[in-house]
Amino acid sequence: MEKRSGDRGAFFCLPHDSANIKKLVYICAAMEKFELHILGCGSALPTTRHFATSQVVNLREKLFMIDCGEGAQMQLRRSRLKFSRLNHIFISHLHGDHCFGLPGLISTFGLLGRTADLHIHSPKGLEELFAPLLSFFCKTLAYKVFFHEFETKQPALIYDDRSVSVTTIPLKHRIPCCGFLFEEKQRPNHIIRDMVDFYKVPVYELNRIKNGADFVTPEGEVIPNHRLTRPSAPARKYAYCSDTIYRPEIVDQIKGVDLLFHEATFAQCDAQRAKETFHTTAMQAGEIARDADVKQLLIGHFSARYEDENILLQEARSVFPNTLLAKENLKVTL
Repeated sequence: MEKRSGDRGAFFCLPHDSANIKKLVYICAAMEKFELHILGCGSALPTTRHFATSQVVNLREKLFMIDCGEGAQMQLRRSRLKFSRLNHIFISHLHGDHCFGLPGLISTFGLLGRTADLHIHSPKGLEELFAPLLSFFCKTLAYKVFFHEFETKQPALIYDDRSVSVTTIPLKHRIPCCGFLFEEKQRPNHIIRDMVDFYKVPVYELNRIKNGADFVTPEGEVIPNHRLTRPSAPARKYAYCSDTIYRPEIVDQIKGVDLLFHEATFAQCDAQRAKETFHTTAMQAGEIARDADVKQLLIGHFSARYEDENILLQEARSVFPNTLLAKENLKVTL
Protein backbone atom coordinates (compact mmCIF):
# COMPACT_ATOMS: atom_id res chain seq x y z
CA MET A 1 0.00 0.00 0.00
CA GLU A 2 1.40 3.38 -1.01
CA LYS A 3 0.86 6.39 1.23
CA ARG A 4 0.94 9.85 -0.29
CA SER A 5 0.55 13.20 1.40
CA GLY A 6 -0.09 16.79 0.47
CA ASP A 7 -1.83 19.93 1.71
CA ARG A 8 -4.98 17.94 2.41
CA GLY A 9 -3.32 15.31 4.58
CA ALA A 10 -2.59 11.68 3.77
CA PHE A 11 -4.44 9.41 1.39
CA PHE A 12 -3.93 5.83 0.34
CA CYS A 13 -3.61 4.25 -3.11
CA LEU A 14 -4.46 0.56 -3.40
CA PRO A 15 -4.66 -1.87 -6.32
CA HIS A 16 -8.26 -2.21 -7.55
CA ASP A 17 -9.14 -5.69 -6.36
CA SER A 18 -12.08 -6.46 -4.08
CA ALA A 19 -9.99 -7.37 -1.02
CA ASN A 20 -8.14 -4.07 -1.11
CA ILE A 21 -11.34 -2.13 -1.72
CA LYS A 22 -12.72 -3.64 1.49
CA LYS A 23 -9.49 -2.70 3.26
CA LEU A 24 -9.76 0.88 2.04
CA VAL A 25 -13.37 1.08 3.24
CA TYR A 26 -12.25 -0.17 6.66
CA ILE A 27 -9.47 2.46 6.86
CA CYS A 28 -11.90 5.25 5.99
CA ALA A 29 -14.51 4.03 8.47
CA ALA A 30 -11.96 3.63 11.27
CA MET A 31 -10.51 7.15 10.94
CA GLU A 32 -13.17 9.69 11.85
CA LYS A 33 -12.70 13.29 10.83
CA PHE A 34 -10.09 15.31 12.72
CA GLU A 35 -9.08 18.37 10.71
CA LEU A 36 -7.43 21.70 11.39
CA HIS A 37 -8.46 24.68 9.26
CA ILE A 38 -6.25 27.78 9.29
CA LEU A 39 -8.32 30.95 9.04
CA GLY A 40 -5.49 33.36 9.80
CA CYS A 41 -1.82 33.07 10.75
CA GLY A 42 -0.50 36.63 10.97
CA SER A 43 0.61 38.48 14.10
CA ALA A 44 -0.50 41.81 15.57
CA LEU A 45 0.38 44.18 12.71
CA PRO A 46 -2.12 43.77 9.83
CA THR A 47 -0.75 42.93 6.38
CA THR A 48 -2.22 42.19 2.97
CA ARG A 49 -0.70 38.70 3.13
CA HIS A 50 -2.31 37.33 6.28
CA PHE A 51 -5.41 37.54 8.44
CA ALA A 52 -5.04 37.72 12.22
CA THR A 53 -4.79 34.48 14.16
CA SER A 54 -7.75 32.10 14.04
CA GLN A 55 -8.23 28.38 13.50
CA VAL A 56 -11.04 25.83 13.49
CA VAL A 57 -10.75 22.23 14.66
CA ASN A 58 -13.28 19.91 13.02
CA LEU A 59 -13.53 16.78 15.14
CA ARG A 60 -16.23 14.32 14.09
CA GLU A 61 -18.20 17.24 12.57
CA LYS A 62 -18.09 19.29 15.77
CA LEU A 63 -16.37 22.63 15.21
CA PHE A 64 -14.14 24.35 17.78
CA MET A 65 -12.65 27.77 17.04
CA ILE A 66 -9.27 28.70 18.50
CA ASP A 67 -8.71 32.46 18.73
CA CYS A 68 -10.80 34.90 16.73
CA GLY A 69 -8.79 37.71 15.18
CA GLU A 70 -10.22 40.29 12.78
CA GLY A 71 -11.67 38.73 9.65
CA ALA A 72 -12.31 35.35 11.25
CA GLN A 73 -15.94 35.27 10.12
CA MET A 74 -14.94 36.05 6.51
CA GLN A 75 -12.42 33.24 6.58
CA LEU A 76 -14.93 30.91 8.19
CA ARG A 77 -17.18 31.49 5.18
CA ARG A 78 -14.33 30.76 2.80
CA SER A 79 -13.61 27.51 4.63
CA ARG A 80 -17.13 26.26 3.76
CA LEU A 81 -17.52 25.01 7.31
CA LYS A 82 -21.04 25.11 8.73
CA PHE A 83 -21.53 28.02 11.14
CA SER A 84 -24.21 26.06 13.00
CA ARG A 85 -21.72 23.41 14.11
CA LEU A 86 -19.51 25.92 15.93
CA ASN A 87 -20.57 26.05 19.58
CA HIS A 88 -17.28 26.60 21.43
CA ILE A 89 -14.59 29.26 20.97
CA PHE A 90 -11.28 29.12 22.84
CA ILE A 91 -9.34 32.38 23.28
CA SER A 92 -5.68 32.03 24.24
CA HIS A 93 -5.17 35.58 25.58
CA LEU A 94 -6.67 39.04 25.47
CA HIS A 95 -4.55 40.70 22.79
CA GLY A 96 -6.64 42.20 20.01
CA ASP A 97 -5.22 40.11 17.19
CA HIS A 98 -6.64 37.06 18.96
CA CYS A 99 -10.11 38.32 19.91
CA PHE A 100 -11.14 41.43 17.91
CA GLY A 101 -13.16 39.21 15.55
CA LEU A 102 -15.57 38.09 18.26
CA PRO A 103 -18.17 40.92 18.18
CA GLY A 104 -18.62 40.62 14.42
CA LEU A 105 -18.89 36.86 14.53
CA ILE A 106 -21.42 36.93 17.37
CA SER A 107 -23.48 39.54 15.50
CA THR A 108 -23.40 37.51 12.27
CA PHE A 109 -24.59 34.42 14.12
CA GLY A 110 -27.58 36.48 15.22
CA LEU A 111 -28.31 37.61 11.64
CA LEU A 112 -28.22 33.97 10.55
CA GLY A 113 -30.98 33.11 13.03
CA ARG A 114 -28.85 31.14 15.46
CA THR A 115 -30.68 29.78 18.51
CA ALA A 116 -28.06 27.43 20.00
CA ASP A 117 -25.97 28.65 22.93
CA LEU A 118 -22.42 29.85 22.19
CA HIS A 119 -19.67 29.17 24.74
CA ILE A 120 -16.52 31.27 24.86
CA HIS A 121 -13.60 30.01 26.96
CA SER A 122 -10.88 32.51 27.85
CA PRO A 123 -8.57 33.88 30.53
CA LYS A 124 -10.19 36.20 33.05
CA GLY A 125 -11.37 39.58 31.75
CA LEU A 126 -12.92 38.85 28.36
CA GLU A 127 -16.53 39.02 29.55
CA GLU A 128 -15.89 42.34 31.28
CA LEU A 129 -14.37 43.75 28.08
CA PHE A 130 -17.02 42.51 25.68
CA ALA A 131 -20.23 42.74 27.72
CA PRO A 132 -20.78 46.46 26.90
CA LEU A 133 -20.22 45.79 23.17
CA LEU A 134 -22.63 42.86 23.14
CA SER A 135 -25.28 44.72 25.13
CA PHE A 136 -25.19 47.58 22.60
CA PHE A 137 -24.74 45.80 19.27
CA CYS A 138 -26.16 42.35 20.00
CA LYS A 139 -28.98 42.95 22.46
CA THR A 140 -31.60 41.29 20.22
CA LEU A 141 -29.78 37.95 19.89
CA ALA A 142 -32.03 34.89 19.88
CA TYR A 143 -29.27 32.83 21.51
CA LYS A 144 -27.20 33.10 24.68
CA VAL A 145 -23.47 33.74 24.90
CA PHE A 146 -21.76 32.17 27.91
CA PHE A 147 -18.25 33.15 29.01
CA HIS A 148 -16.14 30.57 30.83
CA GLU A 149 -12.98 31.94 32.44
CA PHE A 150 -9.94 29.88 33.36
CA GLU A 151 -6.58 30.37 35.04
CA THR A 152 -3.45 30.17 32.91
CA LYS A 153 -0.75 29.17 35.42
CA GLN A 154 -1.53 25.44 35.62
CA PRO A 155 -2.97 22.95 33.09
CA ALA A 156 -6.74 22.70 33.51
CA LEU A 157 -9.45 20.63 31.86
CA ILE A 158 -11.83 23.25 30.42
CA TYR A 159 -14.01 21.16 28.09
CA ASP A 160 -14.99 17.52 27.92
CA ASP A 161 -17.53 15.51 25.93
CA ARG A 162 -17.86 12.03 24.41
CA SER A 163 -15.50 12.90 21.54
CA VAL A 164 -12.79 15.15 22.93
CA SER A 165 -11.26 16.80 25.98
CA VAL A 166 -9.56 20.20 25.92
CA THR A 167 -6.86 21.10 28.44
CA THR A 168 -5.00 24.38 28.78
CA ILE A 169 -1.24 24.56 28.15
CA PRO A 170 0.36 27.26 30.34
CA LEU A 171 2.43 29.67 28.23
CA LYS A 172 4.45 32.79 29.07
CA HIS A 173 3.58 36.03 27.28
CA ARG A 174 3.25 39.70 28.23
CA ILE A 175 -0.22 38.99 29.64
CA PRO A 176 -1.83 35.75 30.91
CA CYS A 177 -1.85 33.29 28.02
CA CYS A 178 -2.26 29.60 27.36
CA GLY A 179 -2.46 27.11 24.55
CA PHE A 180 -4.89 24.23 24.17
CA LEU A 181 -4.46 20.45 23.96
CA PHE A 182 -7.24 18.65 22.08
CA GLU A 183 -7.31 14.95 22.94
CA GLU A 184 -9.67 12.71 20.99
CA LYS A 185 -11.49 10.06 23.02
CA GLN A 186 -10.66 6.48 22.10
CA ARG A 187 -13.44 4.88 20.07
CA PRO A 188 -14.82 1.42 21.03
CA ASN A 189 -13.57 -1.61 19.09
CA HIS A 190 -15.14 -2.40 15.73
CA ILE A 191 -17.38 -5.47 15.57
CA ILE A 192 -16.40 -8.13 13.04
CA ARG A 193 -19.84 -8.84 11.65
CA ASP A 194 -19.03 -12.26 10.18
CA MET A 195 -17.68 -13.53 13.51
CA VAL A 196 -20.60 -12.13 15.51
CA ASP A 197 -23.00 -13.88 13.14
CA PHE A 198 -20.99 -17.10 13.28
CA TYR A 199 -21.18 -17.26 17.09
CA LYS A 200 -24.80 -16.02 17.13
CA VAL A 201 -24.02 -13.17 19.50
CA PRO A 202 -27.26 -11.52 20.73
CA VAL A 203 -27.69 -7.85 19.90
CA TYR A 204 -27.82 -6.87 23.59
CA GLU A 205 -24.23 -8.19 24.03
CA LEU A 206 -22.71 -6.01 21.29
CA ASN A 207 -22.02 -2.91 23.40
CA ARG A 208 -20.18 -4.96 26.02
CA ILE A 209 -18.11 -6.65 23.33
CA LYS A 210 -17.29 -3.35 21.61
CA ASN A 211 -15.94 -2.16 24.96
CA GLY A 212 -13.66 -5.16 25.40
CA ALA A 213 -15.75 -7.93 26.97
CA ASP A 214 -15.46 -11.57 25.90
CA PHE A 215 -18.55 -13.52 24.86
CA VAL A 216 -19.72 -16.66 26.63
CA THR A 217 -21.85 -18.98 24.53
CA PRO A 218 -24.91 -20.76 25.98
CA GLU A 219 -22.71 -23.87 26.15
CA GLY A 220 -20.18 -22.05 28.34
CA GLU A 221 -17.45 -21.58 25.72
CA VAL A 222 -15.55 -18.29 26.14
CA ILE A 223 -14.96 -16.50 22.83
CA PRO A 224 -12.11 -13.98 23.33
CA ASN A 225 -12.80 -10.41 22.40
CA HIS A 226 -9.99 -10.21 19.83
CA ARG A 227 -11.79 -12.85 17.76
CA LEU A 228 -14.94 -10.73 17.60
CA THR A 229 -13.56 -7.20 17.17
CA ARG A 230 -10.91 -5.11 15.45
CA PRO A 231 -9.19 -2.31 17.39
CA SER A 232 -10.42 1.17 16.56
CA ALA A 233 -7.99 3.72 15.18
CA PRO A 234 -5.64 5.22 17.81
CA ALA A 235 -6.91 8.41 19.42
CA ARG A 236 -5.27 11.56 18.07
CA LYS A 237 -4.00 14.74 19.73
CA TYR A 238 -3.57 18.33 18.58
CA ALA A 239 -1.65 20.97 20.55
CA TYR A 240 -2.00 24.70 19.89
CA CYS A 241 0.68 26.95 21.36
CA SER A 242 -0.16 30.59 20.94
CA ASP A 243 2.01 33.64 21.76
CA THR A 244 4.80 32.65 24.10
CA ILE A 245 8.45 33.10 24.83
CA TYR A 246 10.52 29.93 24.25
CA ARG A 247 9.18 27.64 26.96
CA PRO A 248 10.65 24.12 27.20
CA GLU A 249 8.41 23.45 30.21
CA ILE A 250 5.53 22.57 27.86
CA VAL A 251 7.38 19.62 26.30
CA ASP A 252 6.12 16.99 28.73
CA GLN A 253 2.47 18.00 28.30
CA ILE A 254 2.55 17.87 24.49
CA LYS A 255 4.73 14.77 24.19
CA GLY A 256 3.99 12.72 21.07
CA VAL A 257 1.03 14.75 19.77
CA ASP A 258 0.02 14.10 16.17
CA LEU A 259 0.18 17.79 15.26
CA LEU A 260 1.68 20.78 17.05
CA PHE A 261 0.92 24.35 16.04
CA HIS A 262 3.54 26.63 17.54
CA GLU A 263 3.98 30.33 17.04
CA ALA A 264 7.14 31.28 15.10
CA THR A 265 6.91 35.05 15.00
CA PHE A 266 10.58 35.74 14.35
CA ALA A 267 13.65 34.36 12.58
CA GLN A 268 16.74 33.51 14.60
CA CYS A 269 18.45 36.74 13.52
CA ASP A 270 15.75 38.55 15.51
CA ALA A 271 16.04 36.33 18.59
CA GLN A 272 16.66 39.30 20.87
CA ARG A 273 13.47 40.97 19.62
CA ALA A 274 11.60 37.71 20.20
CA LYS A 275 12.83 37.61 23.79
CA GLU A 276 11.90 41.27 24.42
CA THR A 277 8.35 40.77 23.11
CA PHE A 278 7.85 37.30 24.65
CA HIS A 279 7.68 35.51 21.33
CA THR A 280 9.40 32.46 19.81
CA THR A 281 11.70 32.06 16.84
CA ALA A 282 11.07 29.43 14.17
CA MET A 283 14.17 27.53 15.23
CA GLN A 284 12.98 27.47 18.84
CA ALA A 285 9.60 26.15 17.69
CA GLY A 286 11.47 23.36 15.89
CA GLU A 287 13.36 22.57 19.10
CA ILE A 288 10.09 22.27 21.04
CA ALA A 289 8.70 19.90 18.38
CA ARG A 290 11.88 17.82 18.37
CA ASP A 291 12.11 17.54 22.15
CA ALA A 292 8.41 16.70 22.44
CA ASP A 293 8.76 14.03 19.73
CA VAL A 294 5.64 15.27 17.94
CA LYS A 295 4.65 13.78 14.61
CA GLN A 296 4.27 17.06 12.71
CA LEU A 297 4.90 20.76 13.36
CA LEU A 298 2.91 23.65 11.89
CA ILE A 299 4.34 27.16 12.42
CA GLY A 300 2.46 30.45 12.21
CA HIS A 301 1.81 33.89 13.78
CA PHE A 302 4.33 35.47 11.43
CA SER A 303 5.77 38.93 11.97
CA ALA A 304 4.90 41.46 9.26
CA ARG A 305 8.61 42.18 8.76
CA TYR A 306 9.12 39.01 6.68
CA GLU A 307 8.04 39.30 3.05
CA ASP A 308 8.92 35.64 2.51
CA GLU A 309 8.17 33.30 5.42
CA ASN A 310 10.21 30.51 3.83
CA ILE A 311 13.13 31.76 5.91
CA LEU A 312 11.11 30.72 8.98
CA LEU A 313 10.20 27.39 7.43
CA GLN A 314 13.82 26.55 6.63
CA GLU A 315 14.96 27.49 10.14
CA ALA A 316 12.34 25.26 11.75
CA ARG A 317 13.11 22.41 9.35
CA SER A 318 16.82 22.62 10.17
CA VAL A 319 15.85 21.32 13.62
CA PHE A 320 12.62 19.45 12.90
CA PRO A 321 12.27 18.39 9.23
CA ASN A 322 8.56 17.50 9.34
CA THR A 323 7.44 21.12 9.52
CA LEU A 324 4.69 22.89 7.56
CA LEU A 325 4.15 26.61 7.03
CA ALA A 326 0.69 27.85 8.00
CA LYS A 327 -1.29 29.74 5.37
CA GLU A 328 -4.85 30.92 5.05
CA ASN A 329 -7.34 28.23 4.03
CA LEU A 330 -4.86 25.43 4.67
CA LYS A 331 -6.50 22.23 5.91
CA VAL A 332 -4.40 19.67 7.77
CA THR A 333 -5.86 16.22 8.41
CA LEU A 334 -4.69 14.32 11.47
